[in-house]
Amino acid sequence: MAFNRLRRALVLAMCASSALLASCGGGGDDVVSQLTPTRIIGFGDGFSDVGQSGSRYSINDGTVNVWSEYLASAYARPLRPASAGGLSYAVGNARVSAKPDAAGKSSTPTVKEQVDTFLASQTIGADDMIIVGAGIADIVTEFMLVRSGAQSSDQMLANVGQAGRDLGAQVRRLVQAGAKHVVVAGTYNLSRSPLAAQTGQGSALDHGSQRFNDQMLISIVDLGANVLYVDAALYLNLVTSSPGSYSLDNVGSIACISADPGPGIGIGNGQVNSALCNNNTLLPGIDPGRYLFADALYLSPVGARLFGDYAFQQVRKRW
Repeated sequence: MAFNRLRRALVLAMCASSALLASCGGGGDDVVSQLTPTRIIGFGDGFSDVGQSGSRYSINDGTVNVWSEYLASAYARPLRPASAGGLSYAVGNARVSAKPDAAGKSSTPTVKEQVDTFLASQTIGADDMIIVGAGIADIVTEFMLVRSGAQSSDQMLANVGQAGRDLGAQVRRLVQAGAKHVVVAGTYNLSRSPLAAQTGQGSALDHGSQRFNDQMLISIVDLGANVLYVDAALYLNLVTSSPGSYSLDNVGSIACISADPGPGIGIGNGQVNSALCNNNTLLPGIDPGRYLFADALYLSPVGARLFGDYAFQQVRKRW
């Protein structure tokens, strides 16, 4: 209950700021968007990775299958991975500032390092849009440590809270470097993920997700002139509560069968990793367009497009 009270207080505080009103679902409906982004730039983890290693954390079916890519395409702007010369630095399993990553690799750039790399060679323009979506990898890392007995639930919450504040610090860096249009998604509520159903630990994932987002929001509450919070947790809670309203049948299990013999997405060896998933590695006989999740953490293409469209509508109301 304490988490819910804090979240309600934060939403009220955010909505009290006219600069963030559109993200809270009120006002701005009659605003004609004046923003045509010159460039769209991305940072984050697998939720926002548009193919840094050649594939995405979704069903790799050749469609738009990452929400940040959908948002960019709605503005007719490319969003390609930095590894291919583009401006999306997001990479699967990346944590905000801690290492190793969710899969135990120390070479994966953190969100902080992604921002470091960008700012070392780029100047932010007045009409650039920056998309930041992270938190899943940090929560999963800390959650798995609890499951293994390596740390307590209280320590997990302390660590994910710090990760949320660290993400807020990176958003602040971008604003201080000149960013005027920063779209921040945080994490969706992982208690709605197939991982929660598989482990029976939905409460821990709920608390971890809320702690991350709440601490991130507290740390950026004064940046409303330049930052728009697009609430992934709220939106995907709505989708999973009423899937038929979004033309979905299955929001609790996964569409892919692409098991990874290694650590994959950070939930253990031998688990499904959607970065390995394509049309040939789906559950037999299913319609993937009716599934919300590709693997235990990451969205199917239709799920990514749903959230991407929601984000686009929120951005249009604001800018």
